[in-house]
Amino acid sequence: SRAQMSMLPRLNPRVFYDLVIEVAIVRPGPIQGNMVHPYLKNRKLVQEGRMIRYPKPELEAVLKRTLGVPLFQEQAMQIAITAAGFTPAEADRLRRAMATFRRTGQVANFRQRFIDGMLKRDYELEFAEHCFSQIEGFGEYGFPESHAASFALLVYASAWVKTFYPDVFCAALLNSQPMGFYAPAQLVRDAREHGVEVRPVDVNASAWDSVLETDGFDARRVASRHAAMRRVILSTRAVRLGFRQVKGLSEADMNLLVAQRGSGYTSVRDLWMRTGLSRAAIERLADADAFASLGLSRREALWAAQALDHRAAVEHLPLFSEAGGQEVQAEAEIALPPMPAGEEVISDYRALSLSLKAHPLSFLRGELARAGVLPSSALEETANGRRVAVAGLVLVRQRPGSAKGVIFMTIEDETGVANIIVWPKTFEQYRAVVMGARLVKIRGRLQKADGVIHVVAETLVDASERLGLLREALKDFGGLAHADEVRRPVNEHRHEVKSTGSLARLIRDVPDLVGDVRQAMPKGRNFH
Repeated sequence: SRAQMSMLPRLNPRVFYDLVIEVAIVRPGPIQGNMVHPYLKNRKLVQEGRMIRYPKPELEAVLKRTLGVPLFQEQAMQIAITAAGFTPAEADRLRRAMATFRRTGQVANFRQRFIDGMLKRDYELEFAEHCFSQIEGFGEYGFPESHAASFALLVYASAWVKTFYPDVFCAALLNSQPMGFYAPAQLVRDAREHGVEVRPVDVNASAWDSVLETDGFDARRVASRHAAMRRVILSTRAVRLGFRQVKGLSEADMNLLVAQRGSGYTSVRDLWMRTGLSRAAIERLADADAFASLGLSRREALWAAQALDHRAAVEHLPLFSEAGGQEVQAEAEIALPPMPAGEEVISDYRALSLSLKAHPLSFLRGELARAGVLPSSALEETANGRRVAVAGLVLVRQRPGSAKGVIFMTIEDETGVANIIVWPKTFEQYRAVVMGARLVKIRGRLQKADGVIHVVAETLVDASERLGLLREALKDFGGLAHADEVRRPVNEHRHEVKSTGSLARLIRDVPDLVGDVRQAMPKGRNFH
């Protein structure tokens, strides 16, 4: 999460128990109870060799492992017993009240008893009130220590796998979707930046799940920002995307495709005849560009898929009834125009929610640069406090209950991600843009602290219409006789061809594809 990303450089974990702290401290309870900054302050004192002062030795025994700040529910109970004179039974009732605070507010019933108990033991009123306010914070979701330790073990194991084997990590997360803050496109981008080759969905290579293939790793592909990890990464395999990544396919159909594959399919028709899949399923595979191993482009595969019903009708005529399933109709030699690069990327996003060919913003970089918009990667080298402009696809919007109305956005361009802070007043002014834009352009002030980089938004512009990348390409759409009729249609009888595989229909559908480019892009994930 964004909060964890901001905390990690400050806490800088070095031993396992640091991860337990990391898990526990980035929670609404500790944040609401004002435990985060005191903990970081005390941690810095310890690192500088200075001592933490405790009001009494009895509290040092309770709080020493968390540097004087109660981070766990067990510590709240121990403080109640040790410093406020609670009996174990009363402390257990306090624990139960902490677990149900948001529903019942019962923690407040213990306030006077707690403060009076601490005053009787010579604690100062201000300190007693502060302790109880921290305990109240646990009602906003604090962790038991055992719970945090269990999570920390998962953190360590996950981080270990991601560090040394990003190929395994990427494949595992792709096969576990939907989950987490980040969509498959971001998981794939991160893996590629760590040197993992990610290969496209293919009818002759993919399974339902993403799988690891035994060749294809080259450490030189590790992105410059991760260059220090070249000797650490032990990946030796490429990730082959699975059919689960293609929208609209069923696992049963794809398992059948794999089972019937044998030594490989040789044509769209061959796949259709062997599997009996519906034309709709085959068109989805074609739309995902999954026939590349057959030497077919996306358009060629779609053309072949759209002709299947027509071929079936012909081959079931009495004249061909004795053919025994042999090829009785030659494939038509149609010179289809190449698909523009921008259209390829949009089609990838529509079918797969990601593209291995390019990032949509790479087509806009020239325009953005002329407008003074920086790539995300340039923020690392930009001076703190400068006003900057950035743009990207909206990946995540977070509005934590502990953030007092602040919106945290994560946007992505072709060079990486940028983290955006939107203050409540700015959000009210640009609410529609923040919540609705697929592509957003932001101007604001750069904020850097402890290795964490944010842009504090001042103005936001919905630039989603710039995702209509194909409009520019369509003016040069050609390669076919009479292809200019896309722009200047004429009434001729050949437009009346009713076959779903007609070239006229294929060409006429392109403007419709342009019109819904925006819908192909991810909406961004919202978290509260």
